[in-house]
Amino acid sequence: MRTYRQLFRAPEFTALFGTVSGQVAAGTVAGIGLGTLVYAATDSPLLSALSMFGASFAQLIGAATVLSWADRVPPRAALTGLAVFAALTTAVLAVPGLPIAALFAVIFAQGLANSVGGGVRYGLLAEILPAEGYILGRSLLNMSVGAMQIGGFAVGGALVAAVSPRGALLVGAGLQVVSALMARFGLSRRPPRATDRASVRATWRGNRQVWQPGVYIAMWVPNGLIVGCEALFVPYSPAAASVLFVTSAIGMLAGDAIAGRFVPPRLRFRLSGPLRWLLAAPYLLFFLELPLPVAAALAGIASIGYGATLLLQDRLLATTPEPLHGQALGLFGSGLLAMQAVGATLGGLIAQWVPPGTAMGILAIGSLLVSAALFVARVAPRRRAAELQPAAL
Repeated sequence: MRTYRQLFRAPEFTALFGTVSGQVAAGTVAGIGLGTLVYAATDSPLLSALSMFGASFAQLIGAATVLSWADRVPPRAALTGLAVFAALTTAVLAVPGLPIAALFAVIFAQGLANSVGGGVRYGLLAEILPAEGYILGRSLLNMSVGAMQIGGFAVGGALVAAVSPRGALLVGAGLQVVSALMARFGLSRRPPRATDRASVRATWRGNRQVWQPGVYIAMWVPNGLIVGCEALFVPYSPAAASVLFVTSAIGMLAGDAIAGRFVPPRLRFRLSGPLRWLLAAPYLLFFLELPLPVAAALAGIASIGYGATLLLQDRLLATTPEPLHGQALGLFGSGLLAMQAVGATLGGLIAQWVPPGTAMGILAIGSLLVSAALFVARVAPRRRAAELQPAAL
């Protein structure tokens, strides 16, 4: 399976693609409305940001407590039920006069549900496609996520301006209903991948089984720190931040396409390292005062490096037992979103003391240092083993 057209010939891929795309669009449209609504009610940039991204922290808690459900529920029923839950809770967020504490409780519940949903979605993808087609399929889903986010932010912003923040939330709820229908009537009934009982203890046990420090840290930390750079686009260039966001999104889409479509399996793990260097290195130039076209080009080139995370998922699946695929991928997704939220928070804190471009350069140095440490940790044991081998006679 080497082309995107072949993916849509696989039974159920189209339905899963539509379900995931609809949920991303729904979350993006609703997120704009929610952030605007919270800021208008509290006049707090922090609470507004947490309303949009705080669910990422809840997903990390979910990854430590309820993630074992990802492999122990029928995928079609789970995806349908989670989309219905998202629709109902998003509609609740639009209720006038909802206390802020209740609003954040709903957001927390959504984050917990999403921690399971990610594992169910991508575990099902690994079932629908043959092993050699997973990276291609995931790259196409990643590209769809980027496109839906760009479109969702545009539509959400227009709805907030033309209708109201609550109108954007209700449109988001409606899109979740559409996703639920696509899952229910487009996917086949399948049994759970694992048959033992789901529990917090099973989650801990499964996380220990799938835990690979080098792979997970490589997928989470360099990526999250560079998302912190992107979180500073607005203070870096208030009048033209959208240009930086668009070129960054284009670079990410290009990186996913290249990694999924053109990198042969034998080179995937080897190229993940250079792509992580590419992800961070261009941001070192942000220490300088750059013209907007140069800054936009550098942001786009850097974002090609996000393809490293896609390549590392191939390694993760190859070294994880099939009954735990959903949990392994769910742990990856929840940890990635949480680390991105940490990176954005860290970037904002650094930028309180230094110019935004300097803060971006500092985060890039941190990302490069983590990648360097991972390289040394992987190579050093091999060199020691080679040195200990007796010389040939």
